[in-house]
Amino acid sequence: MENRLDIQKVEPNAYKGMLALENYLANTKLLKIHLELIKIRASQINGCAFCINMHTSDALKQGESPQRIFLLNAWRETKLFSEEERSILAITEEITLINQKGLTDETYKNALTLFDENYVAQIIMAVVTINAWNRIAISTHKPLS
Repeated sequence: MENRLDIQKVEPNAYKGMLALENYLANTKLLKIHLELIKIRASQINGCAFCINMHTSDALKQGESPQRIFLLNAWRETKLFSEEERSILAITEEITLINQKGLTDETYKNALTLFDENYVAQIIMAVVTINAWNRIAISTHKPLS
């Protein structure tokens, strides 16, 4: 695959805006492992090899088990994920696949039984941000590091 333009070089202000979202997420109450699960799952759905590679490596560094990463795309069929993580993964899938039905009332209301509104808002922003990064990496053919 031929490399395309480098957004960071061509549009540095846009890239800084994306980094501002990352900095915001790094300073929220979102657990690091929750953030990595969001990033990996959305990247799997979007088929972003660059982001899957980056975030699985980051998750392993955070202490995530390889088994859970291997089974992340089948999270509904395993008991390896907590109720909170299952809620986060459902939100991630529904927002990433927004053209199918969007974030359903059922998923949203379930999340509010597990998290406060701020945490739910932070989950949503994490999903939105990784989806934007996926689209940048895929559109520009960002090479694996």
